Amino acid sequence: MKGPGATPAATTTATSSPAAHGKGSTAAHGNGSPAAHSNGSPAAHGNGSPTGYGNNSPAVHGNGPVAAAGSAAVGPTGTTGPTATPAAPAATGTAVLLAAAPAGRGRAMDAASVLPALAAVPPGVLTGTPTATIVELADPLDPQTVLTRLRAAAAGPGPLVLCLAGQLHLDRRQQLPHLALARTTPATLRYTALPWHWLAGELGARAPGTTTVVADLAADPAVWERLRTTPDLLHLGPGPLLYGRVAPAPRRGEPLTPGYLRSWAELWRSGARLPHATLHAEAAAHAAAAAPEALLLAPAPAPAPAPEQDPHPAILAAAMAGRHGEAASVAAAWEREALRRHGPRSAEAVHWTEVRADLARLAGDPARSCELWLSAAEARLALRQPADDPDVEGAVDRAHHQWEQIGDRERARALGAPLVALRQRVPGRQAGALAALTRRMAG
Repeated sequence: MKGPGATPAATTTATSSPAAHGKGSTAAHGNGSPAAHSNGSPAAHGNGSPTGYGNNSPAVHGNGPVAAAGSAAVGPTGTTGPTATPAAPAATGTAVLLAAAPAGRGRAMDAASVLPALAAVPPGVLTGTPTATIVELADPLDPQTVLTRLRAAAAGPGPLVLCLAGQLHLDRRQQLPHLALARTTPATLRYTALPWHWLAGELGARAPGTTTVVADLAADPAVWERLRTTPDLLHLGPGPLLYGRVAPAPRRGEPLTPGYLRSWAELWRSGARLPHATLHAEAAAHAAAAAPEALLLAPAPAPAPAPEQDPHPAILAAAMAGRHGEAASVAAAWEREALRRHGPRSAEAVHWTEVRADLARLAGDPARSCELWLSAAEARLALRQPADDPDVEGAVDRAHHQWEQIGDRERARALGAPLVALRQRVPGRQAGALAALTRRMAG
């Protein structure tokens, strides 16, 4: 199936990886006490990074993120005892932003209107990696060219996120769903639209847990009827995780707006680092009024981890071996279970936020780590823990420590504002930390 060969409007952007900070860094102390620094920066506490729990039970612990029972303490500077641990290569992800709809009267969704909101999200936030490449396809013309772009993006080993807005039509000859492109008409559907099974072919071969698709789709009457009788019509295979909303295309009047996908973009931009399942639920709730009859797509829940398991040794081992995606996947499964059992405002959920913060540090992503430690500190304060509680102070100190290592000045400035506000509430035990932070923000 070969289209007319036109090239879609596309842009590709790569972000730079964060650089390690220099002279003003914080020090790691094995005894966990804050040390005096002439520049007023906070001390990173060795008992808050991956620590051994000794003979503690495998239940969730609030005093340290990733842990292996009986293992040596690993401080925020990445050292185990006196020997430094080599930094693992930073993971690189790819985000594909694809918005497509026919021109003219056949347009059922204003797909491209969501692209500015998605493009404003930092690339690393989209993919959950220190560095990321963005590929933007706005109203492309040719399915072969779109396939080539997707194939190139899927070839990389890092995480891949496909944000997709558009409309689905059914090929009446083969009864297969297609994503309409700019030149698609009912008569030319088989030659000018992207077959959905092409997506499944390219994405389904990737390793499980490395691919996420977030789709906001309008379905023509034939596709809508098939979805009601064939719920797995849009299945992409066992590997990709598909979150989405499918609404019936309006028969007349204004086209639909991709409100579901726009809500994902707004949540990402707000600084919330929530599990994809939570983002899906929030976005679906926000978009429900515009299309109350829409169908929602989400992966089947993963089996709940066995309660007697202690996941921390496996998570730490994977992270220290450089298998950061594996470590993050295991932590995410336990986080989902904590959210299901105890809710988002619980000590158990906060613990897994801290685990993810420490995994981000081990993966060489100080900005993500800083964001997560800020979230953990705010969550502990919301649980009415006092500002001088060691867990609250430790979360703020670690956020400060990671903030100092962010090499991207714009990202550091964006995270510096909430960090200053938090430092004003939680000054910590090191005198001058707030003043030093304020000076660096002004510099």
